[in-house]
Amino acid sequence: MKTGESNCVHSADIMGSAEENQLKRRKIGHTFGKMQRNIGAAAVLAFIICLRSQALGLPNYDDDNLGPNVSSYPYFEFNVPRNVTTAVGQTAFLHCRVEQLGDKAVSWIRKRDLHILTAGILTYTSDQRFQVIRPDRSENWTLQIKFPQDRDSGIYECQVNTEPKMSLAFRLNVVEAKARILGPSDIYVKAGSAVTLTCTISQGPHDLGTIFWYKGTELVEPPIPHPNDLSETARIRVDAEWTDALTSRIRISRARLTDSGNYSCVPTSAEGASVNVHVINGEHPAAMQHGNKNTASLTTLSVNLIISLHCTIACLFTSNLNTRVS
Repeated sequence: MKTGESNCVHSADIMGSAEENQLKRRKIGHTFGKMQRNIGAAAVLAFIICLRSQALGLPNYDDDNLGPNVSSYPYFEFNVPRNVTTAVGQTAFLHCRVEQLGDKAVSWIRKRDLHILTAGILTYTSDQRFQVIRPDRSENWTLQIKFPQDRDSGIYECQVNTEPKMSLAFRLNVVEAKARILGPSDIYVKAGSAVTLTCTISQGPHDLGTIFWYKGTELVEPPIPHPNDLSETARIRVDAEWTDALTSRIRISRARLTDSGNYSCVPTSAEGASVNVHVINGEHPAAMQHGNKNTASLTTLSVNLIISLHCTIACLFTSNLNTRVS
């Protein structure tokens, strides 16, 4: 019995050892599988970092120079306006933001002639209209262009002296904004009626300022009516609004003969425009014009006068000829 019991115990130990070994192998396999998954995740993460670096315009570095932290290298901030429009003579600003610049330097280059305008905070052009603005310890390197002209339009590059070089392009559009008064250049209105002049600027940046109206050389300012004089209440009004363009209107109600004259709309940062207003009495209906219609009645009257004059001359010539023949 003792021998049999010893054999049973030995068999049980062997079975126990086999089960323990199987559990160990399972743990090892599980650990190895987890390591494989972690290695795969790390590879995917490295691939994503590589794609992000390319999207941000980061230079490609060798693995030996990569260092423990890839984000320690400079990169551009893309959330800035890169297509800038300004009016002729209105100061333009190109904003370049470089994160984590470190010991690198930022330069501004004019693309059409590859002229270096600025390097760091220094200006490398004799054209003093160009200047870089960079507050202390700021990531912003703003190129300022004073009194821009049409010839300044084009591509400008913000560059960082990494290896290889990093660059970000900006487009500057310098336009000559002009005001326009809707309708003909001569407007005829009947005394006592209303007239509205509309001036609009549709080309140029959205900070065109405001529009002033002049009658001749005098600024048109709505008069302040006397409390007891209701007839002057809001007879002349000037208002402005922003839609797709800057629009200003001057409204004259109950037009008088003294309201006749040359009216000009003069923007603060654009070329102005003018129109002639003729306020006439009702006894001259042939010269009337309403709204934006052309002076068709005047044209018709002129044609009729010319035809009548030609007929009169022809009749006189024929009469004289008959007299000589007789």
